[in-house]
Amino acid sequence: MESFSADWLALREPADHAARAAALTAHAAERLRARPGRRAVDLAAGSGSNVRYLLPRLPGVAHWTLVDHDAALLAQAWRLVTPLAREAGRAFDVRQGDLRALDTLPLDGCGLVTASALLDLVSLDWLRAFAARCAGAGADVLCTLSYDGRIACVPSDADDEHVRALVNRHQRTDKGFGPALGPDAAGAAADAFAAAGFAVHTAGSDWVLGSADAELQRQLLAGWAGAARELAPADAARVDAWLARRLAQVDAGTSRITVGHVDLLALAPPPGA
Repeated sequence: MESFSADWLALREPADHAARAAALTAHAAERLRARPGRRAVDLAAGSGSNVRYLLPRLPGVAHWTLVDHDAALLAQAWRLVTPLAREAGRAFDVRQGDLRALDTLPLDGCGLVTASALLDLVSLDWLRAFAARCAGAGADVLCTLSYDGRIACVPSDADDEHVRALVNRHQRTDKGFGPALGPDAAGAAADAFAAAGFAVHTAGSDWVLGSADAELQRQLLAGWAGAARELAPADAARVDAWLARRLAQVDAGTSRITVGHVDLLALAPPPGA
């Protein structure tokens, strides 16, 4: 499975938190208020950013379980989440696990399953099996920040669309779960959960990056350029020139980048439905 560095996760965290569709989180909180004391499971938890966002916003969760395959990131999550959980009076634990083995995930008996920036990495087969597993557990699902293929850069550049198309192709390559859904993830997830009997709600959660996000813009642009070169090595010089122009705009404080994301809340059907 694909891993992400702690530095990258920390860099993107403010943009992630600012972009979240607050109304969907509030709706999930309403559901939990009707059945307080439930356990929630956060998948691909990384350093715990998603749980740090949700802890104060989901008071109905009594116990969080954070699952990731990366032991080092889970150790960091333990350090970062512990003081917040103690302050809020919540229990939590971390578990190292392989998300590809859905049957081994601790979903039974939980009221909510969450994940952030995960669905665009998985395959359609995994997603359908995940929806079925959550339905079997009777758990609501809140999956946020799924990339939807939209990239808008200001000022525009003649090669923006060329690079975006290559990035979106790269997003569909195997990230450890089979051919990734990439930009199709949000739509595929809505269909999969609806087919499993969930009531599905979606909302935009775009990154809107300006001069205050200069380092995130730099890392994002460099990552896009690397993905484009990997898929089209013959275009490396063209991509490098594009990157140089875009980085010059970041350095000048004139660059604005919007990256399209979608949040999804899937509400489990009542037992026996």
